[in-house]
Amino acid sequence: MSQQEPPEQTPDIPEKDANLRSREVTEGAERAPHRAMFRAMGFDDDDLASPMVGIANPAADITPCNVHLDDVATAALDGVDANGGMPIEFGTITISDAISMGTEGMKASLISREVIADSVELVSFGERMDALVTVAGCDKNLPGMMMAAIRTDLPSVFLYGGSIMPGNHEGREITVQNVFEGVGAVASGEMTEDELVEMEHDACPGAGSCGGMFTANTMASISEALGLAPLGSASPPAEAPERYQTAERAGELVLECVETDRRPSDILTKASFENAIALQVAVGGSTNAVLHLLALAAEAGIDLSIEEFDEISKRTPKIANLQPGGTRVMNDLHEVGGIPVVVRRLVEGGYMDGDAATVTGNTIAEELAELEASGHLPADEDIDEAFLAPVDDPFHEEGAIKILTGNLAPDGAVLKVTGEDKWYHEGPVRVFENEEDAMAYVQESHIESGDVLAIRNEGPQGGPGMREMLGVTAAVVGAGHEDDVALLTDGRFSGATRGPMIGHVAPEAYVGGPIGALEDGDVVRIDVDERTMEVDLSDDELEARLDERDQPELNYTTGVLAKYGQTFGSAANGAVTNPGAKR
Repeated sequence: MSQQEPPEQTPDIPEKDANLRSREVTEGAERAPHRAMFRAMGFDDDDLASPMVGIANPAADITPCNVHLDDVATAALDGVDANGGMPIEFGTITISDAISMGTEGMKASLISREVIADSVELVSFGERMDALVTVAGCDKNLPGMMMAAIRTDLPSVFLYGGSIMPGNHEGREITVQNVFEGVGAVASGEMTEDELVEMEHDACPGAGSCGGMFTANTMASISEALGLAPLGSASPPAEAPERYQTAERAGELVLECVETDRRPSDILTKASFENAIALQVAVGGSTNAVLHLLALAAEAGIDLSIEEFDEISKRTPKIANLQPGGTRVMNDLHEVGGIPVVVRRLVEGGYMDGDAATVTGNTIAEELAELEASGHLPADEDIDEAFLAPVDDPFHEEGAIKILTGNLAPDGAVLKVTGEDKWYHEGPVRVFENEEDAMAYVQESHIESGDVLAIRNEGPQGGPGMREMLGVTAAVVGAGHEDDVALLTDGRFSGATRGPMIGHVAPEAYVGGPIGALEDGDVVRIDVDERTMEVDLSDDELEARLDERDQPELNYTTGVLAKYGQTFGSAANGAVTNPGAKR
């Protein structure tokens, strides 16, 4: 019998860095089945020896914010691949805030933030990934992706999909904010339905997130201030070549983070969050950023209270002329240098800490110096002061965010001032148990100058999901009551909301908050200068009413809305659901 031929040797897979978690699924004879699965998807030995980088992609055809994200993710994937990584793209959900606005569906919006964070955490944990590029488009994508990066504490780069270009209507630039306000204008007879339809056709010319300094652009800007995204990455428009260059750079940068073992926990400090708040209030950013920054800090285990937003806003000037309080959009800011031009003024003025770390490994000050040296940041004196004011001659001496407290909001409420800094309002309240009833009241032209509208049972637990209410607020403004009618709610507002609209009232009505004690005709006083919101009732009267009030029944007792609704914390702490997050 002839001697048997020796078996062929299995080719050696190149050695993988011993610190990489993905070795658990790629190395050793017992992982041959795992490698077989990877090979079925076209990965080879070099890939299997490389850092496994997850690219979390919420692309969808349900919102222009996300419709192009497959292309953005592909550019990031190319950046990872070209720089020696093993890119693995996976999907997660999104909810279109603009399309769900004013409907029962908006209750899913804040829950989607949690589902996105949960799903990215699960995939990266289950597949033993080494790093993440988290891609985001619509509003809740952004905090959800940043929350996931913080929870996993993997080397991560945040990548925004970019904003939409403004529409052109009758020779002027418009955004979807104008369309929402047009609904109110039609109801009051200030605009015809035909005119509104024409505006509808012009407002959104392509892919990208809403163009003003609304929630998506606010959170993208904040990602730079926090250090989770490179300076200059937020402003390139969704369909501009620079957006795809930014995406490819994110793929390259994440491997630098792997090489240096740079993680969110190495970047985020209390100073990072103070910087983010300073930027938010200086540009007139969305009130939603209060909720999301509180949630991000909770995930990171960093002490941050809602009162600190007011403290920072009081000492930080508002210097940007951006919608909804101003006239310009994100693309306008991009053309003069993007968020770094604002950051530079705030750092030089002492309102931001230039020594805070960033995902690049440089401090904010070092990144600004590199951008200036490379010609990517124009000289400060070349920027139109009608667009970006000097810190010593700002549009407003204080930032845009105000935190109000008082017997209606013991744990705080949030207001974004888009006009004069000082505002006082006193008037009778009209109470609504949900958004729909309030919207019908406004559309039927019942509101009068001096009114206070109160919408309750829309909080994180009581809604559930803390609906945004741009439909109602825009209808009030569109009906000509931007300055003389106030609205307060335990729900939220869109980043496009303007006027005296006070949200996040805490505690919410469902858990026994004082907003639940209001009755039609009660006199409410709102004093922005004093940061107070009070109803003309004694503590004993409030307590007696709350004792007599039956707790509202839950709107949902089964399914995803019930599950997350029952686990939400207070808006005053970010409305987090993660049981391990700091509350």
